[in-house]
Amino acid sequence: MESTRITAWKPEVPGIGEVLHASHRDHAYPMHSHDAWTLLLVDRGNVVYDLGRSRHATERGVLTVLPPDVSHDGRGTTETGYRKRVLYLERGTLDERLIGRAVDMPALQDARLFERMDALHAALARRSDPLEAESRLALILGRIRARLSGGSAPVASAAPNVRLAEGLRELLDSRIETGVSLHEAAELLKTSSDRLVRSFVGSFGVAPHSYLTGRRVELARRHLLDGRPAAEAAALAGFYDQSHLTRHFKRLIGVPPATFARARPAS
Repeated sequence: MESTRITAWKPEVPGIGEVLHASHRDHAYPMHSHDAWTLLLVDRGNVVYDLGRSRHATERGVLTVLPPDVSHDGRGTTETGYRKRVLYLERGTLDERLIGRAVDMPALQDARLFERMDALHAALARRSDPLEAESRLALILGRIRARLSGGSAPVASAAPNVRLAEGLRELLDSRIETGVSLHEAAELLKTSSDRLVRSFVGSFGVAPHSYLTGRRVELARRHLLDGRPAAEAAALAGFYDQSHLTRHFKRLIGVPPATFARARPAS
């Protein structure tokens, strides 16, 4: 058994500097600090660490938030080691006024937050749709800000901002092939990314990335019915490649694109 296994990459998602998935059997981190906010999930085993002047321990199902410029270490507590997933956020992603609060309470016990982090890591591991990862990250950051500010986590509003939701839908409809980043959309609509996502979901019952994927599948269907091959239809509809189209097409339509194309009646 290897003592350490690591996968690390930089996704094309604004706000995320690095994704790290690692398993350590006996490695112990010395005292160090990062020029970034660190979001840590420990999936197996347990890690104890010193942060500030206090000792802490990770728990399964809990998100650990380590602030920039504050020294910490880390070591496993069992012979079998531990497995972790980490996001290193770009420095300005969270307000530096929250650093002191994060030092005092780095462990956020929040089942919904953990679920969203787990889903974000899954989206990043697929390395498919930046808008999905952006949308998930926006909701996570909004929840972290609320928790570290001492308030309750934001909940979906009973009266979402329909104007914002419709504005984002118009943007997505106008850029089906090329897409639009959540950051750009929020700037154009003069709002925050997490508010924009919550308004869209509250108004239309679907996340922005899911809506865009559905529109792209519709466009790909039209290209397939026009007789274009699946690879060309995928490119014209804004998918990365044919396999990207196939995954979403089969999930939404029930059959792969090639099967759908062959279903056309003979002329």
